[in-house]
Amino acid sequence: MFSVGQTVLYGTNGVCKIDDITNKKVGKISMEYYVLKPVCSGTSTLFVPTANETLVAKIRPILSEDEINTLLDENRGCDEWIENKLTRTEVFKEIISEGDTAKLIRLIRAIRLHEQEQISKGKRLHLSDERFLKEAEKMICEEFSLVLSIEYDEVISLIMNSEHAVA
Repeated sequence: MFSVGQTVLYGTNGVCKIDDITNKKVGKISMEYYVLKPVCSGTSTLFVPTANETLVAKIRPILSEDEINTLLDENRGCDEWIENKLTRTEVFKEIISEGDTAKLIRLIRAIRLHEQEQISKGKRLHLSDERFLKEAEKMICEEFSLVLSIEYDEVISLIMNSEHAVA
């Protein structure tokens, strides 16, 4: 169970503060909800039914500084680039939906390294790969930036740092 005031990560919605735990009546059924306020978007509010195990499973406490550093150290490489676009899309979708931080770090590195390779050939990154990169970076950078008290761009540098990223 999470508590009011706790900062959490909620799936692809990013870092949220649990603003309240409240009961809402929909029709004749009253249910308890976590009221989540995304930290980087002051305008939206998310309601997550506390009884919905699938949705609650997408909520997790944010990582500590030590946990982030351990993740960066333990995930030094990046995944091999998948040449087949359909296969790559399916793999990337699965990584994003799982929200596994270690896999997201390797995904960011793989796409950014591929992007550098494409640029050196005078080409651009495929549009779908750009979207996956933006989504993965949002999921990682928001949390890392908050915990490490650094700017978003510094998080990307930290992830891509040669001392951590080995191709």
